[in-house]
Amino acid sequence: MADPDKRPLRILLAASGGGHWVQLKRLLPAFEGHELHFLTTEADLEKQVSAKSFRVVVDATRWSKIALIRSALGVLWAVLRTRPDIVLSTGAAPGYFACWFGKKLGARTVWVDSIANAEELSLSGLKAGNFVDLWLTQWPNLAKPNGPRFEGSVL
Repeated sequence: MADPDKRPLRILLAASGGGHWVQLKRLLPAFEGHELHFLTTEADLEKQVSAKSFRVVVDATRWSKIALIRSALGVLWAVLRTRPDIVLSTGAAPGYFACWFGKKLGARTVWVDSIANAEELSLSGLKAGNFVDLWLTQWPNLAKPNGPRFEGSVL
């Protein structure tokens, strides 16, 4: 809950559709009272949330370089427009870019690796772990002293 003596934090919540989105939505009660902005890959998800802004970017994977560039540019535009205090992502590529651009612009960043990654961390999570302020895994067996940390799961 937001401190009544301080302005609400501007939080950019980024996730691809599917399981990443479901996990992100499970975290929403933690951000009550703050200004929420969403970034995802599926326009029809907007009806599931209440937000100051809702932006959709191209879904992409490492195997589609042009789509990845288009996605990164869309994410950059969203981060520049939002100017978040905090960027939090549950994955995948658009969330990685949101954390990266957000960090470059001075936001605090959080990566929550997907619960689907039970045996090893996601590629995006491994890359994001190099620069995010808080790197979390949802599996205790994947936690390491230098990150990611295990603090529980969202499902």
